[in-house]
Amino acid sequence: MEAAASALNKSGSGGSERSSSDEKGMFEYFGWVYHLGVNSIGHEYCHLRFLFIRGKNVFMYKRDPHDNPGIKPIRQGVVGPTLMVEELGRRKVNNGDVYVLRFYNRLDEAKKGEIACASAGEARGWIEAFDHAKQQAEYELSKGGSARDKLNMEAEINLEGHRPRVRRYARGLRKLIRIGQGPETLLRQSSKLAVRPDAFEGDSGDALEAHKWKCVLTTAGIRIFEDVSDRKNGKGVLAKSVGVIDATADTVFEVILNTDQRQRYEWDILMCDLELVESYDGHYDVVYGTYDPKYLSRWHSKQDFVFSRQWFRGQDGAYTILQFPAIHKKKPQRSGYRRAKINPSAWEIRNLHTPMGLNSPRCLVTHTLEVDSSSWHQWKKSQCSKFERTVPYALLSQVAGLKEYITANPILHQEYATTIVHPKSSDGSISSGEYEDEVQDEFYDAIAAESSSSDEESDDDDDKNYEKGPRVKLKNVSWAITTLALKRTAAPVLSEELDPHVTPVSINPSDLRGSLHEGKDDNDTNCWTSPSGKGFMIRGKNYLKDNSKVVGGDPLLRLIAVDWFTVEQSVDKIALHPRCLVQSEAGKKLPFILVINLQVPAKPNYSLVLYFAADRPINKDSLLAKFVNGSDAFRDSRFKLIPSIVEGYWMVKRAVGTKACLLGKAVTCKYFRQDNFLEIDVDIGSSSVARGVIGLVLGYVTNIVVDLAILIEAKEEEELPEYILGTVRLNRLKPETAVPLEV
Repeated sequence: MEAAASALNKSGSGGSERSSSDEKGMFEYFGWVYHLGVNSIGHEYCHLRFLFIRGKNVFMYKRDPHDNPGIKPIRQGVVGPTLMVEELGRRKVNNGDVYVLRFYNRLDEAKKGEIACASAGEARGWIEAFDHAKQQAEYELSKGGSARDKLNMEAEINLEGHRPRVRRYARGLRKLIRIGQGPETLLRQSSKLAVRPDAFEGDSGDALEAHKWKCVLTTAGIRIFEDVSDRKNGKGVLAKSVGVIDATADTVFEVILNTDQRQRYEWDILMCDLELVESYDGHYDVVYGTYDPKYLSRWHSKQDFVFSRQWFRGQDGAYTILQFPAIHKKKPQRSGYRRAKINPSAWEIRNLHTPMGLNSPRCLVTHTLEVDSSSWHQWKKSQCSKFERTVPYALLSQVAGLKEYITANPILHQEYATTIVHPKSSDGSISSGEYEDEVQDEFYDAIAAESSSSDEESDDDDDKNYEKGPRVKLKNVSWAITTLALKRTAAPVLSEELDPHVTPVSINPSDLRGSLHEGKDDNDTNCWTSPSGKGFMIRGKNYLKDNSKVVGGDPLLRLIAVDWFTVEQSVDKIALHPRCLVQSEAGKKLPFILVINLQVPAKPNYSLVLYFAADRPINKDSLLAKFVNGSDAFRDSRFKLIPSIVEGYWMVKRAVGTKACLLGKAVTCKYFRQDNFLEIDVDIGSSSVARGVIGLVLGYVTNIVVDLAILIEAKEEEELPEYILGTVRLNRLKPETAVPLEV
């Protein structure tokens, strides 16, 4: 849901929230977005629309209602718990780059639609706003309501509505061409989403990494490090440059991705002449570039290069950009140039905490790359200046260039500055009575519905507004949304999560076998083991006060088996399959089994099924019981996974990361509770970002060791400290050994 909100804001020029204690905790967020779709005769359309969120209600206007009192929305609906939002990344729309979000109903994916935003930051803002709207809807639902209300919450809105009149297509096409200039205008109008002080955690990950970084050089306000750990991370030495930049992560991300020559010339001494060759899936592209090595060494001929870029944004707002040397048939070696192979590298951009009351965003920028070991060690040994005239040094210096470029352009570190205003009641520009009537339509249905106004398909007013270039009013306020709190009387004690009054049953591993065998030692391959929780950092008892995390302990549930299946299509409710151990005599005797079905998109598709067992029944008053027997919305908001690549290529480590992820927010999760088990089907293919990451992992899967920890996120003081539900280590899996599963 948060993803949906972000996407909406990206497509528009700005957004705003408003919260007031005397308005039942309602918040408001509004701004300009692009509504994308296909009409009834198959032609694409792109309309500039003003979107307004108040509480769980969503309204779409042709003009800003603050400047046009009394204007009626052309569409309206409510956000429900089944609304999902997927970030589709960047897309070229009418000669402009926008960031697209897809909305769909988890129960009916035929109900779907897209909106687009001008920047990554605006998309993030809309994602957060829609997530708060979803929380509002869940809170109201938990407070009780009519049966009709609860039924309506399951039928969310379809953004993909056809135009009622085909004869208006010609006029729409004229508007479509005109909006092609929209992103450039909207990029100059910032989104100022109010960010809570705890929105970004200062730590870099939730799993302990094996890298050992040593600072070897300080120059131009940045530090350059070398990885001096004993582990082999690639063919060469890992080096990184680190600097703090006075701008948001959103701003720095946009600058790095921008291939405009005039801008690159101001901060990049190497990759200045760039050309976008091709884009894929909104999160992946191929870039061609040239450079004249006389700036580095006058003895080399001119060089060109091709590299691919893959990027994604984490749930904490941090960006990762992976850059690989590449080959593309559209860009052979240019005559008179020598083809260079750019070092594999990764950008990581993370917002830093900003003291309360200071309107000065900052972010930590890290650029990691692989350097030839012989030249690196020679430079370290002699400290000669030749290294400072090499391509790796030019790449490491990009952070310093970014820092100075943004410092010299105040508009870049002020444009996305956060503004926090004390809560206040709605101003008079929008009639409060407009929102008093209960909106019955779900958000999907309202967007898909035929227009209530015959003028909705006429874009004359849009053209006039666009020509005037109206400045969007942004009224930013910190919000206070009441979340679903589980009332508990004491902090969770691990021994009390399972019923302490029942004698534990004996679990015999020989009776519970999966298709993937359990590893005997660290040298065993294509196997699984269950590590302790010491490699993971989880929320401690005082987390809500000081964000402190502690080393995890032993998992509550025991990993008893792992299945590694190949399937034609993704399979849900795999626990009901006759070959599943849950259906075995030994499986039926266990008090409780948690089944995690990781559906891996590939050719063919895979299912990695993890079985975690309890030796006693679940305590009915525990957090685990509330998760197992709770609503899907509650499960989505709490089911957390922490990944860690223990051994493997460093670029895969950077792609996977070590930050905890709420899976229900990142991908589609389906829950199936029956008998003595709960099954969670995790559709990794439901997210384009997740598909890209898993595709990279599968390319190296036979050479990596990955640890996973699953847990229920603690959000209330009574639920702290957290505990780990289960862990698994997957040691160098071989895709060809997956067992076919016939459905």
